[in-house]
Amino acid sequence: MTKAIKLLTALPPPQRRSLMTLAREVSFPEDAHIFEAGGTADRFWVIRSGAVSLTQQVTSHQRVTVASLGSGDLLGWSWLFPPYQWDFGAQAFSPVRAYEFDAASVLRLCEEDPQLGVILVRSVAEILAHRLETTRGKLMEQYTMHRRGAL
Repeated sequence: MTKAIKLLTALPPPQRRSLMTLAREVSFPEDAHIFEAGGTADRFWVIRSGAVSLTQQVTSHQRVTVASLGSGDLLGWSWLFPPYQWDFGAQAFSPVRAYEFDAASVLRLCEEDPQLGVILVRSVAEILAHRLETTRGKLMEQYTMHRRGAL
């Protein structure tokens, strides 16, 4: 399995500095719902400290954690793709400090600096590919354990 990509460290220093001019420091208390699936995706975060659970509503009463994110991780990518709605929910597992970025401002910056835009989209794509690979591995483990139990 490949190593997880951290968005800010994946950017070359000039592009990182440019992006960070748009950062706003925010915090979330433990158990705070940061966003819900289906909501408008108009921002993203880079976690500075704490832990966030990405959740999926399975039934009206059951929510499952599909991924856990921590320091340096990107939280939110749906702002890049239509229909600009969150695919998952996100909840603070512990107190969280993060950099928050307004999507419209970041997209304008990417138009002004196409190199930043290309690097940013490639970095997000690498992050998504890694998360997909990790999720696939977890599903395979669960499938294998389930099959062993069925025999």
